[in-house]
Amino acid sequence: MPTRETIAGKLAKEQSSLVGRYRAFAPDALTRPCTESEADDGRPWSAKDHLAHLAMIERSFQSMIGRHLDGDAHPVGLGGGSRDEVIARVHQQNEHNVDAHRDDDLDALLADLDRARADTLALLERLSDDQLAQKLPGAPWADGTVGGVLITNAYHQQQHLAWIDEGLAAT
Repeated sequence: MPTRETIAGKLAKEQSSLVGRYRAFAPDALTRPCTESEADDGRPWSAKDHLAHLAMIERSFQSMIGRHLDGDAHPVGLGGGSRDEVIARVHQQNEHNVDAHRDDDLDALLADLDRARADTLALLERLSDDQLAQKLPGAPWADGTVGGVLITNAYHQQQHLAWIDEGLAAT
């Protein structure tokens, strides 16, 4: 399980890197489609769309941890059905969120992501070491602990930047 210091350091490093990269994008690169949506009826995503997604997922992880701490036996809350049905619902939720923020400007999206990260860091500060080490039932991320889920936000940002770079290079 990652330590509190490791989590906070990795989250800060990747947030700084992400913001720097987004500030360096040419304006047309921010809005040009760069990846396909994974929702069946979704539109291609731009770099800005990925920012909206990252903030939503960060808040989703916070909510999962909160439900776990409140005693919820199924805090991940992805619902029932087959794996394919669950994945399809997740992709549709992602698409709805991206659509809701598609017209937001870069500053608004970065501010939203900053607020989400501040909430994650505040949550990290409130958690005891024992809570950080607890398994989050149903969490497939990192080592499945609360701390592992928190640090996953940093790796999630890295992955999306790689997809954006790959997509922009291909267009």
